[in-house]
Amino acid sequence: MTALNSKIQYVKGVGEKRAALFARLNIETVEDLIRYYPRAYKDWSDVKTIAEAELGELACIKATCIRQVQSFTSPRTGIKVFSTRVSDNAHVMEITIFNNPYAAARLEFGKDYYFFGKVEGNFTERKMVNPEIEIAAQQAAIKPIYPLTAGLSSPIISKVMQSALHSIDPIAEPFPQGLIDSFELMGEWEALQQIHFPDTALSLEKAKNRLIFDELLYLQLGLLSMRARTAVASSPKITKDYSAEFAALLPYTLTGAQQRVIAQAVEDLKAETPMSRLVQGDVGSGKTAVAMSLMYTLAKNGMQSAMMAPTEILAEQHFETISALFEKAGIRTALLTGSMTAAKKRKAKAAIAAGEVAVVIGTHALIQGDVTFQSLALVIADEQHRFGVKQRSALAKKGENVNLLVMSATPIPRTLALFIYGELDISILDELPAGRQKIETYAVDTSYRRRLYAFLKKEIDAGRQAYIVCPLVEEGESDLLSATEYADKLKSGAFKNYRIGILHGKMKGSEKDAVMRRFKAGEIDLLVATTVIEVGIDVPNATVMVIENAERFGLSQLHQLRGRIGRGAHRSYCVLVSDNSSEKSMQRLEIMKQSADGFQIADEDLKLRGPGDFFGERQHGLINLKIANLLTDMDTLRATGDAARTILEADPLLQAQKYAGLKQGVERFFHDRRLGAT
Repeated sequence: MTALNSKIQYVKGVGEKRAALFARLNIETVEDLIRYYPRAYKDWSDVKTIAEAELGELACIKATCIRQVQSFTSPRTGIKVFSTRVSDNAHVMEITIFNNPYAAARLEFGKDYYFFGKVEGNFTERKMVNPEIEIAAQQAAIKPIYPLTAGLSSPIISKVMQSALHSIDPIAEPFPQGLIDSFELMGEWEALQQIHFPDTALSLEKAKNRLIFDELLYLQLGLLSMRARTAVASSPKITKDYSAEFAALLPYTLTGAQQRVIAQAVEDLKAETPMSRLVQGDVGSGKTAVAMSLMYTLAKNGMQSAMMAPTEILAEQHFETISALFEKAGIRTALLTGSMTAAKKRKAKAAIAAGEVAVVIGTHALIQGDVTFQSLALVIADEQHRFGVKQRSALAKKGENVNLLVMSATPIPRTLALFIYGELDISILDELPAGRQKIETYAVDTSYRRRLYAFLKKEIDAGRQAYIVCPLVEEGESDLLSATEYADKLKSGAFKNYRIGILHGKMKGSEKDAVMRRFKAGEIDLLVATTVIEVGIDVPNATVMVIENAERFGLSQLHQLRGRIGRGAHRSYCVLVSDNSSEKSMQRLEIMKQSADGFQIADEDLKLRGPGDFFGERQHGLINLKIANLLTDMDTLRATGDAARTILEADPLLQAQKYAGLKQGVERFFHDRRLGAT
């Protein structure tokens, strides 16, 4: 028999070349294969008569070929057309096949076939064009459709899947019997067979339910275990709260939301166990002020804090803001970035190690081996999705059981946030500071381009600056203009008398920072960029953002981009350009026009796109589920949450023999996603 960890190339029907294709789908072992679930199904088992089939709907019809296949070549298109007629003994249906002699050759007079396709026609005539065809010698089945890559089709994957399932021993049931009985679950081995080769629609539903339950239970057991491990550690704690003293230093009044979140975090800092808190706030909601308040309180308690930003220019911006305020209170701050001179780095590191500096702002340079702290008590990760878990952990290890504050301006619906950041407590800044400019948002098609350019020139001539955002970088990737092509076109055309800048993801970090510094300094009038500006610095003078091919961005991403403007005293405008007139596209752009609430937009985005597409290709380092859907499987989410808590209360480390399979399942789940939870 074949072992689960065997390389897939040794499965019958694979081999070395096909194994390379499977590797593109992250399938390298037999276990990877059998846990590669179909994305959809075609139900050939629900066989209908010609009369029963609904017009315009997909159907599987069993019928006999009652006419020899005829063929002709279309004089207009040159395409070969094949046709025949089939009957179910009561009604007749026309079958037409375009340019597929192989499919046509399979049809023989007098033989029975299954025809799967869309039924067209009227009350008296029925027809199918280009149906899928199978010989009716065997029982029609429910057929899986898999996510594919070039060179692999669903029938190929299905055939290999069958070989693999036949070559391995039945997998031992990982769940204790009591859990299976309590939730009336199908056995895992049966579920794995039925998910790929379902006998009936009911058995398929039961298989899905079981595998969704598996995934959500393993996830919740892992996240709860992470939180439990944090809860037993002893952390540096404050003896006095100085947040009111900090607030008095500010030239503005903190919002009620900021005060509430600061109070929640201060309670964490007083506790015996380390803080693990996510502060999630919309663009401009004042997360930095929350972080500053906590760093101030820790400094006054004689402890150090470190804030890690994703880019040097953002780190420098934080340093300028924080150091200017903290110096008034006699609190020393330091900046540590990769591009600093060796002498400046040595000086900063020495001051940090000696405890002369209470607050350190930096980039990845903070996690270098030669950076040591005297009394690090708080680590703050700004724009958390730009950092991996390992980077946060590396900085946290500079102290002992340090407190962790994670900040994110990426709006995530609360149901998702609770799940994705299950090991963190969540605080939400749901109130914008006074004086934040409302951004006027418009959606237009490319016929408005001349008027749009005239408007951009008017704003620039008035002393303002603007962004144009493009979805692509590579030339020739599609018929859409890349950022570089677009910038060149503007320089030689409509904006040849203006200062044009270019910013994209293929540039080095130092090059990006140099461009943003020039833009902030007012040396660039119009910045043509890709989404690398999504996490950027404040440029109060930038008042217009034009987003090309807006339909290609998620709503949350559009909202993030829009947040780069409206940061000064001047009226600001966001123009979404799209020629896509589909109902869904129009609906999405209308949401952007009507709402400025990032969390409301995120909820709408989730409803429109579903969790699988919500975060786009980058996934923001978040947990990728194979079969569960956070939007539709909330009942199972709640049930597995209750089950996970009950199990861990009885056995926090899953040491009992009856939980051995569960423990192994949790380890596999997190290892597959490279999250290192267990």
